[in-house]
Amino acid sequence: MFGNLGAGEIILILLVVLILFGAKKIPELAKGLGKGMSEFKKGLKEVENEIKDADKKEDTKTDNKS
Repeated sequence: MFGNLGAGEIILILLVVLILFGAKKIPELAKGLGKGMSEFKKGLKEVENEIKDADKKEDTKTDNKS
């Protein structure tokens, strides 16, 4: 998930985030990040469904011409 980052690097990054944003803001940031990821996944599924529907319609048109 974190590529080639070791435990030391991850701890250092977390400390920097803690210093920059403060302990009170981190839960708010995490909540916002979670909502953003959720919305992105919903949008991705919608696009996949639209592509599948368009593909099915195209297959139906092709089958009717035969």
